[in-house]
Amino acid sequence: MDSSVINLTYLAASVLFILGIKGLTHPRTAVRGNLYGATGMLLAIIATLATRDVFGSGLQGIGVILTGIVIGGGIGATLALKIQMTAMPQMVALLNGFGGGASVFVAGAALFDATEPTTQMTVATVACGIIGGITFFGSLVAFDKLQELVLPGKPMHFPGQQFVNLLLGIGALTVGVLIVNNPAMTNLYWVLVALASVGGILLTIPIGGADMPVAIALLNSYSGLAAASTGFVLDNNVLIITGSLVGASGLILTRIMCKAMNRSLTNVLTGAIGPEVEGGGTSADEVYAGRVKSASPEEVAMLFDSARRVVIVPGYGLAVSQAQHAIRDLANLLESQGAEVEFAIHPVAGRMPGHMNVLLAEADVAYDKLREMDDVNPTFAETDVVIVIGANDVVNPVANTDPASPIAGMPILEVDKARTVVVIKRSLSPGFAGIPNPLFAADKTLMLFSDGKKAALDLISAIKEA
Repeated sequence: MDSSVINLTYLAASVLFILGIKGLTHPRTAVRGNLYGATGMLLAIIATLATRDVFGSGLQGIGVILTGIVIGGGIGATLALKIQMTAMPQMVALLNGFGGGASVFVAGAALFDATEPTTQMTVATVACGIIGGITFFGSLVAFDKLQELVLPGKPMHFPGQQFVNLLLGIGALTVGVLIVNNPAMTNLYWVLVALASVGGILLTIPIGGADMPVAIALLNSYSGLAAASTGFVLDNNVLIITGSLVGASGLILTRIMCKAMNRSLTNVLTGAIGPEVEGGGTSADEVYAGRVKSASPEEVAMLFDSARRVVIVPGYGLAVSQAQHAIRDLANLLESQGAEVEFAIHPVAGRMPGHMNVLLAEADVAYDKLREMDDVNPTFAETDVVIVIGANDVVNPVANTDPASPIAGMPILEVDKARTVVVIKRSLSPGFAGIPNPLFAADKTLMLFSDGKKAALDLISAIKEA
């Protein structure tokens, strides 16, 4: 294929990637955006195969490529069909890791194959080895912590953790300099990758489950930067463009997540974002003793007889109990009785950016009923009933009242300003911040102790019977 045609194909693919990202910014255009991105990837693959003259290499070369496409496509299709929406954070973490791992091996293969690698190539390969290694193993740890297969979901710390991270960073940079100065020392590349991989593990294990939206956004950014570095290794413009797009958008999203959690981006970059709860403070017994009011579904249903405005606040408990369809049915029932129903979405509710948006979209909840935190907070004072289902730290008023709290300064959904609050929760156990929530003991709060899905179904039955 002529080089000008290949360059035009790459340009078209890059434009489609940009249009795809633009389309994914709104649910109404998300499907179209996804198709744009997929089409752009197809064009990029065809152009790359043409550049490497794979089509003219005979059946053997084409057969190897087709085998890879069939295996990869089969795995991807199986995951897409089998993975539940509630497991989407784990899926995203794995995809980030695969991107980083692929970049490591592609850049490494290019370095080993090169006879006289340029300085640009060796520098880019070193960057790819470091970033890709961190991304791959960091994403595997994130997946494991989300799935709770081996590692617990809570933050894990050990003495001298940051010092060890510093030593690993210095070691990786030293090995990287050696590779750049003497490209013939190719075996050092795997030493570099090993150091980066250990660093990726140690940077991710301190992150608790509640902080995973930030971690996943950052790992997504890393996967893009690794791809961009691979583009410089291969001198492939479309990889550079798309990798830069993913890296920049991921970093912007990380910054938004940090702001929503009142966390420092520096701490995120060093893996120090798990909440550290010091001894002391108000105990759960002091907060809850004799103040918590438990209610039955029938008692809660009576609140909706006169409620004109109802706001539903979903949290991670919604995902765990897979209650999105039941809560949609509850919202539809309340609307049929004349109530205005909206969903208040905290930016970091759940375990990945947009987790609640994805779950509610899967349940066909209209997007215009989802309200962002800054938009919905001023309306709580005029809200008759707020239903909090599976959320804790993101509605804890201590963030605004106690400067010594681990969540002090964290923007929250100010549901405590509503006339009545109904909290659906299994127990009074704390969130990942590890602190009690005074909202549960407030005079205006009723606790409905139950699984999220069961509670929603019980409320529907109670409302219909009434």
